[in-house]
Formats: sequence, C-alpha cells, structure tokens
Amino acid sequence: MTTAVSLVLALILDALFGEPRWLWERLPHPAALMGRLIKALEERLNSGSGRRAKGVVAVLALVAAGLTLGAVLSLFGPIVEIIVAAILIAQRSLVDHLLAVAHGLRAGLQGGRDAVAMIVSRDTADMTGPQVARSAIESGAENMSDGVIAPAFWFLLAGLPGLITYKMINTADSMIGYRTERYEDFGWAAARFDDLLNLIPARLTAILMALVGGVLRDWPSIAADAREHRSPNAGWPEAAMARALQVALAGPRSYDGQMRDFPWVNESGAKSADAHAIRRCTDMLWRTWGMALVLTVAIAAIF
Repeated sequence: MTTAVSLVLALILDALFGEPRWLWERLPHPAALMGRLIKALEERLNSGSGRRAKGVVAVLALVAAGLTLGAVLSLFGPIVEIIVAAILIAQRSLVDHLLAVAHGLRAGLQGGRDAVAMIVSRDTADMTGPQVARSAIESGAENMSDGVIAPAFWFLLAGLPGLITYKMINTADSMIGYRTERYEDFGWAAARFDDLLNLIPARLTAILMALVGGVLRDWPSIAADAREHRSPNAGWPEAAMARALQVALAGPRSYDGQMRDFPWVNESGAKSADAHAIRRCTDMLWRTWGMALVLTVAIAAIF
C-alpha cells in the first residue's frame, strides 16, 4: 500500500469519526503527550544564559523523537499508519469547534464568546458578535493549513516520521513560540522551524481555497494581503478565505488586555460577520478538504 493510499484512507477516517470523546476521556491524546514532552524540555532548559541555543537543542530533541517514534510505529504496518495519521489530522474536530461557535452565537453573545475562547488566544470577554465570528473564521482558515493540509503534506512526503515530527514542532510553536520575556529566546527555534515547515502547506491551502471558492482570479490581492500579515504563513489561507466569503478578517484585536493594531485582510470586505458566515466557512473547509482528497487520490492512482 502506498503512502498516498494510506493518506486517502486516513483523511476519510478522520472525516467520519473525528475525535471520539469516549476514547480520549480514557486515554491521553497524542497531542497532549507531545505537550508534556515540550513542557518538560522547557522547564529543564529554559533558564540561565544561552536560552536561544538551548531552544535549538530542544527542537533537535523533538525532531529526533518525532522521527524515531514515526519510524517505530511504521514497522507495525499500514493499518497503524492510517490510524495514527487519522488521529493527527484534525479536519472533523476543526469543523466541530467552529460549529460550536456558530451555535453559541445563535444562543447569545456570551455563548459565542465562550466557544471562541476555546480556539483563539486573543481576549474574548468584550468581543462583539462580528468579532467573535471573524475570530472563528480566521482560526478555521489558519488551522485548515496547520491541522489538515500541512500534516497531510508531510505524511505524503515522509510518512509517519514526517507527520509526527511536523506535529511535534507545530505543537512546540503553539506552546513556546511567543515573543514574550519567557519565550522569545528559547522559543525562537521552534517558531522559525514551524514557519519553514508550513511554508509550502500554507500556500497550498490558499490555492485550494481560492480554487473551490472561485476567487483564484484574485490571487494577486490574496498574495498582497498575505505578505502584510504578521505571520509569514497564516495570512495566506486567511486571505483566500476572506475573499471567498467576502468578509474582512484580522485587523485590531486585544491580547492580555493590550490592543494590537494588526492590518486587515481584505479590508474592503464585510466586517459584520455572523453565525451564518461561520457556517459558510465550514462549507469552504469541507470543499477544501474534498479538493485535497481528490488530489491525493490522483497521486495514489498515478504512483
């Protein structure tokens, strides 16, 4: 069985079953185990002088762990590979989280705030309804790249070793890749390596979204907005999603009580997003997933 065939089956398995609550209530999720490893490395190494060098050591340890674990699990055959890949690809859970925000908003503003607080790191207590909806859509676009297309891409290129290593680094970036006093030096290597690993997947995600959203003709504008984004990668899927839905994303927002004046993505788009816009976003995510599945099937047929 080729890796492409395994990926097709993993994508379908994840789409059908997502994250079974009954299973992860009894067992630690692999992402949680990765988080524990990263936390242990951070607590042991992130002190004293030479923190940037120690951060590099931590990243090398994570890469070694990812490659080794992936190679060992691959020895158990394609069924184990498919199951592990399905667990680490997060299409169904991504859509479920966004739908929870839409349902929360329909029930009331506080319900939307509570739901979106589960998926974004910005301040949510004083968000308006449109801010809640736009935050959810941004998260959906970015995580389509980080949580679905990038893991699939690295699995297709390097099997389980590639996929698990990617998830190790992506999880590290989400935990320590911040420009704060504690993490700016130690988390530098994790953040930069995560940028590198997402360089192609983020742009591939944007292309897929532009294709299924019928806005490929707007690619120069998508690229221009993406280059203005604070992240070298997240702006690409956000810009494609913004134009597909004809909404404005990003813009000013608050972190830890401090307002940050980030540029808008598709500034001329509607800023009055609502629960319906979130549903349209989830439809886009499924169509993007479908296009990725079709491409993977084609690769499997060719090779």
